[in-house]
Amino acid sequence: MPILHHANKDQSTRSKNARRYELLDDDGKDVESLQDRGVLARLDRSVTRWQEYLQAHSMRYLISIFGVILAGAMLFMPSPYVVEIPGPTRNVLGESGGSQIISISGATTYADTGQLLMLTVNASGLPGYPVPNVYALWGWASPHMEVLPQEAIFPKGQTAEEYQEETDAEMSESQSAAQTAALAYAKKLGVDVSNVKVSMHIDDIGGPSAGMMYTLGVIDKLTEQDESGGKTIAGTGTIDKDGNVGAIGGIRLKMIGAKRDGATWFLAPASNCDEVVGHVPPGLTDVKVSNIDEAYQALVAIGSGNTQGLEHCTA
Repeated sequence: MPILHHANKDQSTRSKNARRYELLDDDGKDVESLQDRGVLARLDRSVTRWQEYLQAHSMRYLISIFGVILAGAMLFMPSPYVVEIPGPTRNVLGESGGSQIISISGATTYADTGQLLMLTVNASGLPGYPVPNVYALWGWASPHMEVLPQEAIFPKGQTAEEYQEETDAEMSESQSAAQTAALAYAKKLGVDVSNVKVSMHIDDIGGPSAGMMYTLGVIDKLTEQDESGGKTIAGTGTIDKDGNVGAIGGIRLKMIGAKRDGATWFLAPASNCDEVVGHVPPGLTDVKVSNIDEAYQALVAIGSGNTQGLEHCTA
């Protein structure tokens, strides 16, 4: 039967406050001190409370952890959106891939001291190459990116090959219309175009939006006048064989690309003016055009510095 007794009083190194009781078994052996028993009891109560807390909150923690993992996984799942950013520009009076973008035979051609920039956008999320949701979220947050539903860019079920064929066909049709419109306009300016042949070369760019700039490039090369006057002039817009300039997509991004690459003037389709107003970058001036005559006259006015009569996009 365990009994309690006091520790030896003749241990001079211990004060009365340091005295402790010890638990002895029937043989007089020390089992454990009351102080140790108290520590163990408190530890046992702490463990019990911690276990009870975990039991009460374990489901909440599991749900939270699962939610974090699920949210992280969803960020990297394929997104149903296309993300566009400003793409490269090309001077249609210059070269691309070592070849002239516009080559003309059958007539005298003339150099221009300035640049006529065609504009592009780079799109991610096209058929066969979806972007993760996190990239789409980034696009929504950035003023230099645009996020569009895939259905706004290509029909559901279209393959990468079909999309490429479509954009290549649009580019080919645009170049054909540009040649027709340009030669007809050059003829009005007194250029003999009876034996003129035009070919156009551009790498890795599709779609119809460069039509107006192709047309201006052909006219510029066939006329002796230095239309640009050494300035860098950008523009975008479709063209038909009658010389009408049509609306295009991504015009806000194209203005950003134009300013980035040194343009100070921007020729914009009149039908895109609602997207132009309020979004022209500082240092870039827009000019509204509806047909190739207005575009060419604007080009000449900018080159000569006589820009007072040019029309701009208004709200």
